[in-house]
Amino acid sequence: MKDEKPHLIEEYEITPYTLLISPITYGSKTYSHIVELDDEYISPFKPIDIIKKSCHYFGVSYEGRKEGTRQLIGVTHKAPIAINPTSSMFFFPTTSPLRPHCIWVSLEHIERFSRVDMSHTSVTFKNHQQVDLPISTSSFENQYMRTVFLKDKLIQRIEETERKYFYLHSHAASEKTAKFRKYKEDH
Repeated sequence: MKDEKPHLIEEYEITPYTLLISPITYGSKTYSHIVELDDEYISPFKPIDIIKKSCHYFGVSYEGRKEGTRQLIGVTHKAPIAINPTSSMFFFPTTSPLRPHCIWVSLEHIERFSRVDMSHTSVTFKNHQQVDLPISTSSFENQYMRTVFLKDKLIQRIEETERKYFYLHSHAASEKTAKFRKYKEDH
C-alpha cells in the first residue's frame, strides 16, 4: 500500500476504482480501510456495511445479490457478490462475511496472486499495488474462481437477453417495413 495516510470519509460506495476493503480496529470499533487505484480511505463503517450500502446504491439488496449468486452458481458460503455487473464490480470475501476480519477483494483489479506461506497469499493488482492477505492460496484461488464463474454466468445472461431483445426488435422492425411496402404498393 501507499505511504500516504488514508483520508477519513463518512460516506462511501464501492466504485470501479475500489481494489479492496479490509477491517481495521479503532478501540472497540471496526472501521474499514478502503484501497482504490490511486487513493486510500478510512470509513467508520464495517466492510460488510459498505458492501451492503453499495448494493443498495445500485438498486438491489445484499441479500438479493447473495440469493442471485446461489441461483446462478449454487454458492451459499462465502458467496461472491455482483455489486454492479454492468461496471464489472464483483467482490469476494476472504472468509465468512460475518467474521470481523473478513476482507473484500475486487475481482476486476487482480493481476496475479501467489503463496506467501500456508495461511497467506500475496495479491498484485493491475496498478502494481501488492498486499499480503491472511488467506491460504488454495482458499483465495477458490474464491477467485467462484467469482469468475459468477461473472461469466451473469455476462452470459445479459448477452442472451440482449440477443433476444435485438432479435425481437429487428424482427418487429422488418415486419413494419414489409407492411409499409405493401401499403405503398396498394396505394
